[in-house]
Amino acid sequence: MPAGKILLVEDHPLNFMLVRDLLEHAGFEVLHAATGKAALAAARGERPDLVLMDVRLPDMDGLEVTRLLKAAPETSDLPIVVLTAHAMRADVERAYGHGCDGFITKPINAQTFVAEVTASMRAGRKTAG
Repeated sequence: MPAGKILLVEDHPLNFMLVRDLLEHAGFEVLHAATGKAALAAARGERPDLVLMDVRLPDMDGLEVTRLLKAAPETSDLPIVVLTAHAMRADVERAYGHGCDGFITKPINAQTFVAEVTASMRAGRKTAG
C-alpha cells in the first residue's frame, strides 16, 4: 500500500525524475502534471493526498493554479506545497498569500526531502479534517 498519493507539478524533466524517484523509493504513488491545466485536471480527478507545485510552469503560474485549486470547493482542502528555486522572503510570502500550505526550496536536499514531504502531508491532513 502506498504511503500516499502525491501530484508532482513539474515541467523540468530532470527535476521531475529526481523528485519522483525519491518519493517512489519512500513508497509514495507519484502522479505527474507538466502544465498548470494538467495540474488542475489531475487534482480534481485524482484527489491526491498532497500537491507539490512548481511555480514556473509553461502555461500558467503555479501560484495561480494553487489559487484556483484553493478556491474550488472540491479541491480547497488539498495540501499544496510549493517546490521552487525562488526562495526570497517575498516569494515565500507570495506563496502563502496564494493559499500554499508549505514551501520547499530547490535544489532539494535528498537527505531531508522525503521527511519534509511527509511532514507537510501530515500537517495537511490535520488541517483538512
